Amino acid sequence: MSRDTREWAWKCSTSRGNARLVLLSIADRIPDEQCVAWASLTSLMKRTNASRNAVRGAITALAEAGELEVLDDLDGPQHSTVYRLPRAAAWLAKVAAARKVDPEAYVDPPAESDPVPALDIERLRKHGIWPKTGSESDPRREDLTGSKSAPPRQNLTPPRVKIRPPSGSEPDPQNRSEPKVNRRYSSSSAADLTSAADWQVDDASLFWAQQQGHLARLGEHGLQAADAKWRHHRGTWSPRPTATWAADWRAWIAREHSPTPQRPHLYALPGGTPAPQTGMTRADAHMAALLAAVDEPTGTE
Repeated sequence: MSRDTREWAWKCSTSRGNARLVLLSIADRIPDEQCVAWASLTSLMKRTNASRNAVRGAITALAEAGELEVLDDLDGPQHSTVYRLPRAAAWLAKVAAARKVDPEAYVDPPAESDPVPALDIERLRKHGIWPKTGSESDPRREDLTGSKSAPPRQNLTPPRVKIRPPSGSEPDPQNRSEPKVNRRYSSSSAADLTSAADWQVDDASLFWAQQQGHLARLGEHGLQAADAKWRHHRGTWSPRPTATWAADWRAWIAREHSPTPQRPHLYALPGGTPAPQTGMTRADAHMAALLAAVDEPTGTE
C-alpha cells in the first residue's frame, strides 16, 4: 500500500523541497488504505537529511496545505508521533469504490471534495498505533519488545489498487517488525546512505521523466548524457539517502537544456571528447569551450 500512497504524493501533492521529502518519507511507511503511519522526528531527519527545524517547518507547511494531519490523540511505538495523509486516504477510497463496481473503470483525478474515510482504531492497533493512555476503557498495550508473552509479529499485505508506476523494488510496509528505522540504537542507519556514483535511477524517477516530457525532450542519449553530467558534478558530495539523490536528480534533469544540433561540439562538458572535433578552427574551439563553461552548473543554483 505504501507504493500507492507514494504514487499519490508524486502525482498529486503540491509540496516542494523539504516538505516533499518529509511527505514521501511518511508515505513510504503507510501500511494500508487508512494512510496512517508513525514516525519519530529523528527518523525523519535521517531520511530527509534535513535539520530538526527544517523537518518541523515541513510538517507545519504540509498540515496547512491539508496534505498531512498530526493525530495528537494517538501514539506510535516509543511514543512516536502518528501522522495521516487525508487526501491520499480519500483518493484510495474513491479508487476502491470505483474498482469494486468495475475493475477497469476510469477514476477521476483527486478533488478537494472527495470525502476522507473515518479511522478504524482497532485496525491501527495491528501496526503498533494506540490511543494515548488515560482512558480506563482502553485495553492494555501489547509488549513490543519481543518478550515470550507478546503475540507473534504480523506482516500484513493489504490489497493494492492499480495506480502504480512500472514495477520495481519498494520498502516493506510499516508494522511492528520495522523498528530498525525508528530506534535510536539501530546500527543500520548508515546502510541507508549511498554515494551519487552508486545511486541507481529508480523506476519512479524514470516514470517521472517520461510523464513530465523530459525523456521526449532530451531523448535517450540526451538523458544518459545528463545523468553522466549529474554524476560528475555530484561525485564529491558526501553519501546521502536515496530519496535525496532522486529529488536532486529530478531537479537536474528538469533544468537540463535540450540538445541543439546547430551548436558547436561542447567537448569541454563532462563525458565529452578530450579534444575538439577535426576541422574546427581555433575560434570555434574557443567558442565551444566558452559555451560549455557557461552551460555548466556552478553548484549554487
